[in-house]
Amino acid sequence: MVKELSLPGLKCIELKVYQDERGFFTERYAQERFKEYGLPESFVQDNHSRSKPGVIRGLHYQNNPAQGKLIGVIRGRIWDVAVDLRCDSPSFGKWEAIELSGQNGRVLWIPPGFAHGFCVLGEEDADVIYKVDSPYNPKGEGGIRFDDPDLNIPWPVNQPIVSQRDTAMQTFFEYSRKPIFTSAG
Repeated sequence: MVKELSLPGLKCIELKVYQDERGFFTERYAQERFKEYGLPESFVQDNHSRSKPGVIRGLHYQNNPAQGKLIGVIRGRIWDVAVDLRCDSPSFGKWEAIELSGQNGRVLWIPPGFAHGFCVLGEEDADVIYKVDSPYNPKGEGGIRFDDPDLNIPWPVNQPIVSQRDTAMQTFFEYSRKPIFTSAG
């Protein structure tokens, strides 16, 4: 089942999880089902990151080519955040967050034109896997500060662990003066 979230284009996919005393099984991606839901059917790369409790990663985006992401967690829990960076969108500068875990059967589709970040919840490392719909381009990388006061995202961690790169990202105000994304791509 696909649930449209409050930001246009952002979707939560509720997976069917078959569980018994042995564990569980789920299909994370099925091309035909994604086609039915109007989601991308073709992905060019799978990524896997492991992060410690309290880590915040993001808020990252890629342009040239713009990149959509299908985010899931196979171990641990994260609070996953998407920020709309499409300057012509009615939700420009707005964000939405959803908890993803290795157990809750959810994946999040973040279309091109959004910044993405997450923090690790609880006491366990989190393994985050994500499919992307365009190839990685280091020259197209960008980001917004995770603690930007204009976005005012209430990250649910007390003493976040953040990379130097992520603390040096531009502010949303700086991005908004020269936005690179529109709803058309």
